[in-house]
Amino acid sequence: MPRNNKTSLVQKIASQAYVTFPNCSTSAIGDNKTFLERQAELVTLLSSIRAADLRIAPPKKVSISSSQSSAVPPVTYMHICETDVFSMGVFLLKSGASIPLHDHPGMNGMLKVLYGKVNIRCYDKLDKSAGAESDTERQFDPPLMPFQGDDVRRAVLRSSGQFSPQSGPCILSPLKDNLHEIDAVDGPAAFLDILAPPYDPDNGRDCHYYKVLQTCKKSEQSGEDEAWLLEIPQPEDFWCGGDPHPSQKFSVKR
Repeated sequence: MPRNNKTSLVQKIASQAYVTFPNCSTSAIGDNKTFLERQAELVTLLSSIRAADLRIAPPKKVSISSSQSSAVPPVTYMHICETDVFSMGVFLLKSGASIPLHDHPGMNGMLKVLYGKVNIRCYDKLDKSAGAESDTERQFDPPLMPFQGDDVRRAVLRSSGQFSPQSGPCILSPLKDNLHEIDAVDGPAAFLDILAPPYDPDNGRDCHYYKVLQTCKKSEQSGEDEAWLLEIPQPEDFWCGGDPHPSQKFSVKR
């Protein structure tokens, strides 16, 4: 049964997101005490949200023909609200569906699983410092060829793990865990997603997709796996449909 405070909980999350991310530039966040305190409050609220609070539930098993299945998007997005500060919605993943590796330029984000399980792998691009690229390239076998240029970037695997409704939120920032790929595990899955600020191609916040070309041994300096990423067009087998949210429209209390 949905909890009696389901609407107020979502309202609280939206309102807390609005006050947490009023200025999302990296320099404004850093180790800012106020930001960290507000972020912690938002994490606490997100940790308590459940699928019933958003009036969604895992889909019932139905028989679907192959022709019908090919017409159904692997991922569906349910929009909840969007302001100039953040966007919030629910992603629904079919069994076996994946959201390919993609970035969030200059953005913060929080992801809270509502039902099912997902695997999340997070990467960060590395700066192109003099000499570093050639040192890393020598660790690949075979050597990284023939990919060159700005479409290929060194990256580090920051984290990899499985998330369920019992897990806390997965958090990304402009500088850490900013690229990630998400795979549904053992059935369909859904998660609440907050991005701050929202994607906006006109302001340099467009979504880019990547393919992991090769990985190398763990860096002696960081102890983390490094990889070469190739920027690619949106994969042909991935697209995202849109559905209205089954609940009422939410406003942001400021």
